[in-house]
Amino acid sequence: VWASSLVSAEMVAEVKPGAELIDSASASLEDVAAAYQRAHDEGLLVARVHTGDPSIYGATGEQYEQCRQLGLDYETVPGVSAYSATAARMNAEITIPEVCQSFILTRLEGGRTPMPPRETVRGFAAHGATMALYLSAARNKQLQDELLAGGYPPQTPVIIGHRVSWPDQVVLRCRLDELSATMKDHKFWKHTVILV
Repeated sequence: VWASSLVSAEMVAEVKPGAELIDSASASLEDVAAAYQRAHDEGLLVARVHTGDPSIYGATGEQYEQCRQLGLDYETVPGVSAYSATAARMNAEITIPEVCQSFILTRLEGGRTPMPPRETVRGFAAHGATMALYLSAARNKQLQDELLAGGYPPQTPVIIGHRVSWPDQVVLRCRLDELSATMKDHKFWKHTVILV
């Protein structure tokens, strides 16, 4: 079970002969639950191929609960998170002595999944810590505005990672005040992590 919208097709290209591929990109949680039920009923092994770090915005808690309810054993094999892969591709250090020793991982509020009211990009930006932002590419102008309003200077360095670790990955640098224009120029609407 894999999501083609989040995982490169190369990751599942060499499946075991006879294995069934189920693309969950447009599947509901109930659709995935049916695959787990079938695995239970038929004694099958399921590999749920997820993004790099399944504990970040992965809805894994719901899937673990389904497995527990069915009595299915499960194991999580962690991968490399997009923020970590992006930093590594640019030989960038996330924590810099004398500059920043804290790291915030978040997303722009106002999307499909509600955010707690205290968790805002503007509020986090006030800390001046290094920040990784997921699920915010489509609203890049709002993201830039909130980061600037929170207190990051316009010249703050930003790294944009698009489809990092995929064959067509793009990783580049810009200033914070150039973030929105850069993302629009490259048409980065999805599959993008931003490091500030």
